[in-house]
Parts: sequence; structure tokens; C-alpha cells
Amino acid sequence: MSRRTELERAYRSVRSFTDRLVASLETEDFVIQSMPDVSPTRWHLAHTTWFFETFVLKNHLSDYRAVHPCFDYLFNSYYQGVGDRFPRPQRGYLSRPTLVEIWDYRRAVDDGISQLLETVSLDDPGTRQLLDTIELGIHHEQQHQELILTDIKHVFSCNPLSPIFDSYVSSHTPAMHHPAEWEWIEGTSGVVEIGAFERTFVFDNERPRHKVYLEPYALASRLVTSGEYLEFMDDGGYARPEFWMSVGWDVCQAGGWQAPLYWRAMASEWQQFTLQGLRRLDPSEPVCHVSFFEADAYARWRGLRLPLEAEWEVVARSQPFEGHLAESFYFHPRPATHGLAGGQQWYGDVWEWTASPYVAYPRYRPPTGALGEYNGKFMCNQYVLRGGSCATSASHLRTTYRNFFPPAARWQFTGIRLAKYHE
Repeated sequence: MSRRTELERAYRSVRSFTDRLVASLETEDFVIQSMPDVSPTRWHLAHTTWFFETFVLKNHLSDYRAVHPCFDYLFNSYYQGVGDRFPRPQRGYLSRPTLVEIWDYRRAVDDGISQLLETVSLDDPGTRQLLDTIELGIHHEQQHQELILTDIKHVFSCNPLSPIFDSYVSSHTPAMHHPAEWEWIEGTSGVVEIGAFERTFVFDNERPRHKVYLEPYALASRLVTSGEYLEFMDDGGYARPEFWMSVGWDVCQAGGWQAPLYWRAMASEWQQFTLQGLRRLDPSEPVCHVSFFEADAYARWRGLRLPLEAEWEVVARSQPFEGHLAESFYFHPRPATHGLAGGQQWYGDVWEWTASPYVAYPRYRPPTGALGEYNGKFMCNQYVLRGGSCATSASHLRTTYRNFFPPAARWQFTGIRLAKYHE
């Protein structure tokens, strides 16, 4: 099968998966922006389409005419090389274009991509660049599929009715069992190599492959559970500044944090809001929706620390590439499984905070042009997360994948795996 055929099938599959993700939403659900970090679902549908129109169709179809002259302004996210952008915090202010018009926009661009792939010559020197850009756009849309889920969860959490995202995922009953025993997995120390090889698609921030030095260390065999995090809370963790970084303490106090995002104290028990609605907290599930500051404070309370991203990658690449990911259509972390030898929950469930700031690898060079803004411009004031979540597609994830968010972010599916230096 040619690469062109593979990408055409992947394109259709990913666009179809987006349609499936939003199929249960009502029209009113598509337009709400509940905080500046959240974008309306309608905007995600349009922005991912704008990406293909702007970087593929406009650059490779000589007779292409834009669907709407204002869409460049409305649906550009942060590509300054492309032009001005509508303010991100105000995306929820707009009632137009309508959702119907956005669906029409998606169909028009899909037709354009199909036409282009049918007519492109494999002998044309520019074909490789075209296919590379389409592949990047496919992975870009998968990132926004995850954002659709995290953003609509925040939107629904603000509604006193506690809406359910999809009835299919609402049938799970919390397991309420004790988590698997916690063990330590020693990783390779000394000089090791991390980063992606050149053979397959990766984002530019995963390269180049390079050497790092690691002191002897060990990582926890599973994620921290909600029940274990409750122990931190019960011991006054949110009121004890000795466990918190200075900035984190200030953010915690200013935000009035007393628990992870979406946890709610109800009478004599904790409940949490999920995409399955409001339900009783399961102490065996991985704790979720904690910031880097909370994860770091919990680790310090335990007398431990968060992993370095290189430590995580070295240990995780020896683990089976399997886990609870978006294809299950159950968008909530699951408890660790009993009786499994070695580590688990490396992929899926929750993104794992690391102690590594998001910076460029040695000899990193961003791509030229507007697409060079994709990752490199964010290498400041952010921390790396690894491993994917229950909202990440398996075909989008890799051991070398570097996610990144500001340390105060909590609305993503983020959790904790602990580390220690080997004694």
C-alpha cells in the first residue's frame, strides 16, 4: 500500500472519529466556552478543518478558493506567520458561523483533500512535503479530539444538572476495590539515549535523539490513586506550605484549592464529576485533574519526587504498549489490575507529570515557516507530561511523545507517578 493510500485512509478514519466523539452533543453544547483555556467544541471542529485548508489545500491546489474569507481570522489558533487571530478568551462570544455552517465547512475541505490526493503525482518533488503536512494535520486533529473531551468536561462541570456526555460510557459502576500493591521498578542509569528515531512520524519536539546521564533511580509500578491522594488531603496537604513550591502555594491559595478539580464534598463522602456525570469517588482509580504543583506537593509529602522525563521514557519503552486509551470510549481512568508482574498504567488513563521543564532537546531546530510555530514557541514556563490518557488515541501516542502544559493547569486528564533515587 502506498503512503498516499495509507494517509487517505487515516485521514478519513480520524475525521470520522471526531464526528463520533461529538455525536451525542446537542447544538447548544457546541458553542460554550467556560474559561479562557477551554474552546467551544464548534471551534475545535472548525480549527482542525482550517489547518487542512490553510496548510494543504491553499498551498497545493492552484485553483482553490477559500470557503469563507473570515475563517482565517476566526479559526487560526496561534500561527502568527499566517495572520491575525480572533482573541482566544472570546471564542465563546460568537454565535456565527452556525454549527451547520461548520459542518458544511468540514465537508467542503474533506472533498478538497480527497480531490488533491486523487490527482497528486507520486513523482512530483513536492508530494512528500504535501503528504508530510497531511500526516501532521491528522495528528493535530487527534490532539484536538482530546481537547474536545477535556473542554466539554469542563463545560458540563459548570452546569448544575451535571450532564452526561454519552450514555454509552455512563454504565460503569465504581469498582471500590483495593489497588494493586505498589512496587519499585529500577531503570537503566548512567548514559542513556532518549528521543525519537527518524524512521516514523513524530513531532519535532521529540527529536533529535540524544544522550543524557541519569543517576540510579526507580519509578513506582503504578499511578497514585484517589484514595492515596485523600490521605494527603486528610493530613492537611492543602494547608501545609512546606510541601509546596512558592509559586504553587500562591496559586493554590489564590484559587482556593482544597481538592483535585471536579472533586466535590457531598455530605459524608467525596464525589467527582466525570464525563459519565457526577458519581461517588472510587479510591482505587488513579487520581486525576491535578496540577504539577499538586503532584509535586504530594510527592514531597510522601518523601519522594516526580520522575524526570528521561527516566520515564527509559522505563516505559521496556513496557508493553497497551493501556486504557480513547478507543475504549470510556473517558475516565481505570484502577490498576491485580496480579500483573512489573509496572502498569504507562500508557493511557492519565498524563503523568514529570519534573522536567519543557525545553528543546540538544541540537533541536524547529521547522521553517508557520508550521515551525507548532511546538518550539511554547518551550517556556511549561512542564512535560508523558504516557497519554484515557482521551488519547492509541495511533497518536508513542513512548517518546512529549506533552506539555503550564504547571497550574488542571482541566486535562493529568495524574501522578512517583519516583525516587536508588539508595
